[in-house]
Amino acid sequence: MFKGLGQMGDMAKMMKAAQEMQQKMAQLQEDMRNLMVEGESGAGLVKATCTAKGELKALDIDPSIFKPDEKEVVEDLILAAIKDAQQKAEAKAKEEMGKITEGMGLPKDMDLPF
Repeated sequence: MFKGLGQMGDMAKMMKAAQEMQQKMAQLQEDMRNLMVEGESGAGLVKATCTAKGELKALDIDPSIFKPDEKEVVEDLILAAIKDAQQKAEAKAKEEMGKITEGMGLPKDMDLPF
């Protein structure tokens, strides 16, 4: 019945796949806002929790490191924990994106806008 459509059928398949990908991307964006990762520094003395989108949500500091003469050390530990959490968030986001692209037959390491 649709024999004469030829490439039009392929175009419809591509459009459907694009819509599915758009829906999956929207869902992934929402999931990334709810997925938490934790970074740490100083052997766990400072812990930072952020979303997989990199938004800092919590900071936990062991009270034993509060010594007035070590203020700079504490600041460095805090920054290191935040950076660790953000790096883990980025890795988690790439991992989740890889699952979507791979599921659609695209290369797992394909860099799509996020």
